[in-house]
Amino acid sequence: MKFMPALALLMASTLLAGCNFKGVPDPSLTTRDRDFIAMVPDFEMDINYQRYEVDDTTGEAPGTIVVDTQMKHLYLVLPDKRAVRYGVATGAEAYGWTGTATIRRKAEWPHWTPPADMVQRWPHLKPTAAAGGLNGGPDNPLGARALYLYDASGRDTLYRIHGTNEPETIGHEASSGCIRMRNIDVIDLYARVQLNTKVIVR
Repeated sequence: MKFMPALALLMASTLLAGCNFKGVPDPSLTTRDRDFIAMVPDFEMDINYQRYEVDDTTGEAPGTIVVDTQMKHLYLVLPDKRAVRYGVATGAEAYGWTGTATIRRKAEWPHWTPPADMVQRWPHLKPTAAAGGLNGGPDNPLGARALYLYDASGRDTLYRIHGTNEPETIGHEASSGCIRMRNIDVIDLYARVQLNTKVIVR
């Protein structure tokens, strides 16, 4: 029935308004950002996984990132008990993880080299690894930005919060443990956080 999508959107908008949601404008983009993002397949995102400012339900200090792996949401805690909430994709069942980490490195359109365990699972990645990986760009699975997560001892966990060239995976268990975001969302998050930001994955 043709009226159903409009009705569903109206109901969702009413629900969001009742929960004190507020839309967050898109971040400013560089020419490279615009050109590369235009090359990534477009995908109409479920309203539940779009970017909003919401009441903070994490109880964490402002500046903290909290990832809810069950609901597939990432929260950046703001002052005054508010947060920016983004939709994410998380690790598939065998590769999911939880814990606390710290952002020790940030990169725009990062280089990607598939780790050895990934190459072992997916031999088709051997040529990519042998060539030294992929430079940043629309074909790179890390997308527009990457935030590199380190443990309390200063060791690289090999997990990242990063963009994706597969936006249809947002809201699902799809990765090898990393936290995937839409490119426009990871650009927004990247601009808001600093090195040494605490990240809690629940």
